Formats: sequence, C-alpha cells, structure tokens
Amino acid sequence: MLRSTLWLLLFFFSLLPAHAASDNTQPPTLETIARTGTIKLGYADRNLPFSYLGTGTEPIGYSIELCLRVADSIKRRLGLPELKVEFVKRTPSNRITLLNDGTMDMECVASTNTEERRKAVWFSYSHFITGTRYVALKSSGLKTVADLAGRTVVVTTGTINISQLNVLNRKLGLNIAVLQNDSTEGSFDMVTENRASAFVMDDILLRSFVAETGRPDDYVISDEYLAPPQPYGLMLRHGDTGFRDAVNEALGQIYASGEIETIYDKWFNAPIAPDGINLKRPLPGDLKEAFRRPVDTTAE
Repeated sequence: MLRSTLWLLLFFFSLLPAHAASDNTQPPTLETIARTGTIKLGYADRNLPFSYLGTGTEPIGYSIELCLRVADSIKRRLGLPELKVEFVKRTPSNRITLLNDGTMDMECVASTNTEERRKAVWFSYSHFITGTRYVALKSSGLKTVADLAGRTVVVTTGTINISQLNVLNRKLGLNIAVLQNDSTEGSFDMVTENRASAFVMDDILLRSFVAETGRPDDYVISDEYLAPPQPYGLMLRHGDTGFRDAVNEALGQIYASGEIETIYDKWFNAPIAPDGINLKRPLPGDLKEAFRRPVDTTAE
C-alpha cells in the first residue's frame, strides 16, 4: 500500500509544469549571492571606455558602472546589509566558460548579443550598439573592404569578428590571410608594429584604441562596415531567469529615469581617466531608442 501511494505521488508531481517546483525558490545566482554576500563581475583591463584599469587596481568604465548599479539593486532586492564585489578578469576566449562554470556571475565589458551566442549564454537589455570596421595605419592607404584583398588581417580569438571576416573573405574572394590574437590589445599592436595590415573589430573599440595611442592621425578606420551594427549586453548565465529579471529590472529603472544619458555622456562625451581622453561620441538615435524601449532578447 505504501509503495503504491509513493508511486502515485511521484506520478502526480511528474505531471506538474516544470516551473512549479521552483516557484518558491531563489534562482541559483541570486541564491549564491545571498548565501555568500558576494557578486562576481567579469572585467577586461583594456576595453576603454567599457571596462579598463585606470590608475587603481579595480576596473572602471561604462559597463562597470552599470554593473555596480545593478549590484546595488540586487543588494537591496535580497535585503543584504553589505554586498562584496569581486572582480574577475576575463578574455574574449574564456568569457563564456567563466560565466557558465560560476567563476563570474555577470560579464561587464562589451560583448555582442547574437543569436548564436544566446545558445550558450543570455544577455541583459542592450547598453550599446556598434558595427564592425577595421583599423589600419594611414600610411597603408587602406579605406574600403575591397582594399583588404591579399592582405594579412588580424582578429581576436573568441569574437564574432572572426566569422564576419571569413564570410566576407569567401563571398568577395578577397584572399585575405586571417590571423588570430588572444587579446584585443595584442591585435591592435600587430597593426601598429606592421605585423598585420588591418585589425577587424567593433567600431567603438577601434576608436578607443586609436584615441589611447595619442597619435590618432597615424591611423585610419575603414569607411565601410564589414558587418552591420549589433547590440552589446551584459552577459549572464544561460537559463537563469531570476537573475536575468533582476538585472533587467535594475537597468530598466536606470533607462526609464533618464539617468542612463548622464552615465553615457560621462564615458563617451567627456574626458575620462586616466589620461583625459574624450571620445566625443554623442548618444546615437538607435541606442536612445533601445533605452526607451528595452527588449529582452532571451524571451524568444
């Protein structure tokens, strides 16, 4: 009789919707944060102005500031008296692994939100939009996509720029020799040192690297896009709906209040530490619209 009753109970619970058992429990990331009193934020040390090391030992930047605002919101949400922020350095090639194995809870850099990536990770509401171009030395005479024919071009391992360049290479028959470097700064340095003719990367990051050199007239950024503009988002663990909702709720409040425009101008339209570089990039219309009507790309 007891065995029959247990079997019937197991059968009954197997018929319940999958979410029923988790309705009254905290999602994994929020549960871990509540238990440890720590949130782990992924950063890059040279992705100005999104995430980089200034004069101190902790990262600063546009994405970092947004993540810290999110962390403060989560602290209040969980009723924690204190919330320790632990910064975790990541690279383009290991960021997804570090996120999904729990080494970091949220990546606060400049990762493009693509359909392919959403199979492995989730993204917050968009916080930036940019397209793909290339940078070259002005002395090279390169300006267009066609100018890359027969050249050696570098891309950074783990970025979507690899597939974008390979598609163009095949489609247009450019016979480009494609090299890979483990870091964005290493890729840029290859152009500076004449070890590659061009570096294909997100437009805004290329402009930041050029500005950092202090010799912007030595470089040229391509007239044409190699791929159309796509959004950046804060990268989150796949399937963690509770944490995604908490992050998007915090960002949504910043966007709705208009505070996001002040934060944006601070990093893109004013001198920033440590060298007073001003990127002079006014808030574009497509990004302003993304702030006005944020979209959850994980709810497809």
